[in-house]
Amino acid sequence: MTVRRNRKVKILATLGPASETKEQIKQLFLAGADVFRINMSHSDHPTLRSRVAKIREVEKEVGRPIGILADLQGPKLRLGIFKDTKVTLENGSNFTLDMSDKEGDVSRVQLPHPEIFGSVKEGDMLLLDDGKVRLRTIGTAADAIHTEVVTGGTISNRKGISFPDSTLSFSALTPKDRSDLDAAVEADVDWIALSFVQRPEDVAEVRKLSRGRTGILSKIEKPQAVACLNEIIELSDAIMVARGDLGVEMPLEKVPGAQKQITRAARQAGKPVVVATQMLESMITSPMPTRAEASDVATAVFEGADAVMLSAESAAGQFPLESVSMMNRIAEEVEQDPYYENIIYAQRAEPEATGADAISAASRQIAETLNLASIICYTSSGTTGLRAARERPQTPIITMSPINATARRLSIVWGLHCIVSEDAGTLDQMVDRACSTAFSEGFAKPGQRVIITAGVPLGTPGATNMLRIAFVGSDGLGGI
Repeated sequence: MTVRRNRKVKILATLGPASETKEQIKQLFLAGADVFRINMSHSDHPTLRSRVAKIREVEKEVGRPIGILADLQGPKLRLGIFKDTKVTLENGSNFTLDMSDKEGDVSRVQLPHPEIFGSVKEGDMLLLDDGKVRLRTIGTAADAIHTEVVTGGTISNRKGISFPDSTLSFSALTPKDRSDLDAAVEADVDWIALSFVQRPEDVAEVRKLSRGRTGILSKIEKPQAVACLNEIIELSDAIMVARGDLGVEMPLEKVPGAQKQITRAARQAGKPVVVATQMLESMITSPMPTRAEASDVATAVFEGADAVMLSAESAAGQFPLESVSMMNRIAEEVEQDPYYENIIYAQRAEPEATGADAISAASRQIAETLNLASIICYTSSGTTGLRAARERPQTPIITMSPINATARRLSIVWGLHCIVSEDAGTLDQMVDRACSTAFSEGFAKPGQRVIITAGVPLGTPGATNMLRIAFVGSDGLGGI
C-alpha cells in the first residue's frame, strides 16, 4: 500500500474512546493522520501499551512509518473542598488560600500544595476554574496567600488554579509523570510531550531521564515559557503551541501573537512546531466545523507550522474520522492557494553557518531553479531531514533512513515523506536507491531529475556534506 499525502503540513490525532480499535486507527491514518497522540491524563499503562501495539500493527499493514506521541499530564493544581460544595465570590471581597485542611467557605479554602506558597508575590494574579474567577494577591505568609477578588463567580470543590505571574519552584514532572515517562519509553513511543514547561531546566530534567531514547516536545502553555522561549527551544526536539492553557494564563488577545512568535522561533531553529487545542472544537458534536475554525487551521498552515493537532475531536468526539478528513482537506486547499508559496517564502529563515544548512539551502535552490522532481535525503539521525524541511522548499522531500525510530520521529516534520530503507554501501547504490524510491513512491517519472543529499562517508550521523543531481532512468534507477 503506497500512501502519499497531498500536503506538507502534518496532522496529529489524539486517540481515545472514539478511536480505540485498530480498524478505527487505520481509518484515521488513511484519512490523513500522520502521528497519533496518547494523552496520559486519561490513559493508564496497559492502555498505553495496547494503543502502541495497535498503531504498530496498522504501520505494518500500510507500510509507512507512523509517529506516536505520549503526552504527560504535568502538575495539576487544585483547590480543596468547600463546606457546602461551592461558594460564590463577590468582586472586591477578600479570599485566602491556606494550608488548613478544614472545609472552605466564602472567606478561605485549602490549597493543598505547600510548595507554592513561597513562589507567589504581592500583585500576582491567581486564576480559578480556567480563569472564570480571578484573584489578585494582596499579601503572603509562609502558610497563606491573601487575595482580593477581581472577577467574582461560583467556585466548587477541587477546581483548578493557575499562577500566570508566578514561577513555581516545583518540577514540571510529578511522580505520575515519571512513571508514565518510563512506561512510554519502554513502549518505544517516538515523542514525549512535556506539559507546563516553565524554564529550560524542566526540559533538561526530562532529557536526562529519557537518555535520548525518545524525542522531547515541549508544550508552551505558560507565560514564563514564552519569556525564555529560545532557551527552551534549544533544549527541545520539538515545540507545541498549547493554546488551551496559554489562553488561560495570558490575556486571550495575546495568544495569536504568541502563536506566531513561537512558530517563527521554532522554524528559525529548525525544530518541528505543532499548533494545538480547539482547532475544530465544534466537530466534537457536529459533522462540520465553524468557518472560524476552518480559518484557524488555515492560519497555522499559512504560518508554516509543521503539524496541526486534534484533541477531543478525534479522541472522544462523535465525528473523529470526519474531523481528520476535514483538517486534511483544509490543509490541502491552503497549500494549493496562490498566496501560500509567497507567504512561506517570505517567512523562510536564513541558513545557519553550518555545512548541513549550506547543503540544504543549496539543494532547495537548485531543485526549484531546475524544477527537479524531488529532494531525497539520506539520514541516520534525522538531522539532514530536519534541515531540509527548515528550508520549506516547493519541491517534495523524501527522507530515507535505515532506522525505524528515525523515520517515525520525522513523521511529525513538515513536508517529509519518510521511508525506511537499508543504508547504501556505495554512491552508485545510493543514487539508484534514491531514484527507484522516488519512482515507486510516485514522486518522479523516467526522464525527470532529482537531487540527493547525504553525509559522506555514508551512514555518518549529522555530517550532511554532499549533494548530487541524478536522472531517473526508464527502469526507475539513476543516472548522472
